[in-house]
Amino acid sequence: MLYYLHYLMDAFSPLRIFQYITFRAFAGAGTAFMLSLLMGPSMIRALRRFKIGQQIREEIVDVHGGKKGVPTMGGLLIISSVLISCLLWAVPTNRYVVITLLTLLYMGGVGFLDDFLKLRKKQSEGLTVKAKFTMQVFWAVVVVLFLWVYPETRPLVQQLMAPFFKHPIIPVMPLPVALIFLSIVIVGATNAVNITDGLDGLAIGCSNSVALAYFIMSYVAGHAVFARYLQVPFIPGAGELTVFCGCLLGAGLGFLWFNCHPARVFMGDTGSLALGGSIAMVAILIMQELMLLIVGGVFVIEALSVMVQVGFFKFTRLRYGEGRRVFKRAPLHHHFELVEKECANREGRDLEVVETMITTRFWIISIIFALIGIASLKIR
Repeated sequence: MLYYLHYLMDAFSPLRIFQYITFRAFAGAGTAFMLSLLMGPSMIRALRRFKIGQQIREEIVDVHGGKKGVPTMGGLLIISSVLISCLLWAVPTNRYVVITLLTLLYMGGVGFLDDFLKLRKKQSEGLTVKAKFTMQVFWAVVVVLFLWVYPETRPLVQQLMAPFFKHPIIPVMPLPVALIFLSIVIVGATNAVNITDGLDGLAIGCSNSVALAYFIMSYVAGHAVFARYLQVPFIPGAGELTVFCGCLLGAGLGFLWFNCHPARVFMGDTGSLALGGSIAMVAILIMQELMLLIVGGVFVIEALSVMVQVGFFKFTRLRYGEGRRVFKRAPLHHHFELVEKECANREGRDLEVVETMITTRFWIISIIFALIGIASLKIR
């Protein structure tokens, strides 16, 4: 809403600054960060008061049993901070911002329902896989059909861009193909972030790297000169997604303040599904869906580790009569956590720092993936 202040610049010239995306994006990031810090303590107290505590899966209770009861549904803090900041600093009538915010709210709602059922059942399983998948696919279909209806947005779902290529590798996708492909993008990204959320600060730290990368890519996509120079699709109006990504980054940093080890609050599925879904939506709206495979490399590796573990276990059980595992435990961060704890035991090192060590190393890898993704804009 503050964007409209620039119309008064004839009366007070400094107000012209509100028309610039860069100013509003950084201001949105700062606002979301401060809102997270200010609202965080009261939200954590409220979650404790209502006894909204984390449920631990039986297979990891030996490692993370001490985290049982830590407030969850902290994703509400991320969602509310992003929503308020975007309403303040983004252009509220921009269709791309509206679609992305609705995705954030919808996927957050799916996650909230999942977290609520876990608390109600007092176990680590909430929504069934089928129910969660169906709800996510439904939203993907709604968004794709909406974009398909309007001629000016149809290329966003018809054309498929790939990293390192100047032109679309698929110039025109039929609607059924677009529905399937983009549903895979949204559902895959949403659940990949959810899978990664297993150590204090891990998912939010990696999400911040991805948000920063798409912050830059959104600005380029919405800037005619930069888009032409870097030979990426120019999408009028998509620059406002820079403001959204800035707000997402600010909210993520603010949440990390409370989620770093030892975590005072967990984001739960409320946060992880909202983050994954909204990041996927930004990628779709600037035609950089496949870039998620690079920028979100940590999320991809984490999801693949689960697929490999489950697939190999089922294959060996059918072939040899007993299931075997590739990793000590999946997702991959739990494998490395167990390996590092075994080394720490042998060497007499403090076990308490292992989780922070694994999380920090994953952050480093995530930052490297994000930098590679940004650099690839120039390599075409």
